[in-house]
Amino acid sequence: MNVSKALESRTAVRAYLDKPVPSDLLQEILVTAARSPSGGNLQPWHVWAFTGDHLSRFKAAIAEKSRAQPMGEGTEYKIYPDSLGEPYRTRRFKNGEDLYRALGIPREDKAARLGQFAKNFGFFGAPVGLIFTIDREMEPGQWADLGMYMQSVMLLAQEHGLSTCPQEAWALWHKTIQEFVDLPKNLMVFAGMALGYADSSHPINSWRSDRAPASEFLTILA
Repeated sequence: MNVSKALESRTAVRAYLDKPVPSDLLQEILVTAARSPSGGNLQPWHVWAFTGDHLSRFKAAIAEKSRAQPMGEGTEYKIYPDSLGEPYRTRRFKNGEDLYRALGIPREDKAARLGQFAKNFGFFGAPVGLIFTIDREMEPGQWADLGMYMQSVMLLAQEHGLSTCPQEAWALWHKTIQEFVDLPKNLMVFAGMALGYADSSHPINSWRSDRAPASEFLTILA
């Protein structure tokens, strides 16, 4: 699969088959992705991969805490600005509405919407759960480097017939994650990612988010 095809076919998959990912393939993807660029070659990414029994125990720990804290523990960084301006606010709103429409969940059904959001914390049933962390001393440039590493993971997964869903929502459980993996205090939880084989029969996986036309973001000077 070439890069263009991988980019075009990649989408955030929110339902997975109960089919394990071979451990050697998982390691190959995560190690190969480390060829991603980073300023000064800092390579600021740190990754924790959950599979099998460890994944089950981790999800169980989150589920137990979710009974008292359904919206998590809060984040250590702002996922979105406090006042999100246009056109970003409209894009975010439309994305959410389109997602729930694909599932047949009306706007007034708050319980169903919260139930769908909670599926984030089971990695949407994926057999692999990834947690990405970064050293607290890093600046925005290194956060961008971590994002490039994550993109590389997603494209490599696509090449191998796997699907992914990047999940900033995991930042809401940073305290529990820190406790579960004994995360060094200098590392901050940035995001998670579900990885596995897509369940193509599930309606959520027939939906794709749209993209703005080039006129909204591209300027070519010649």
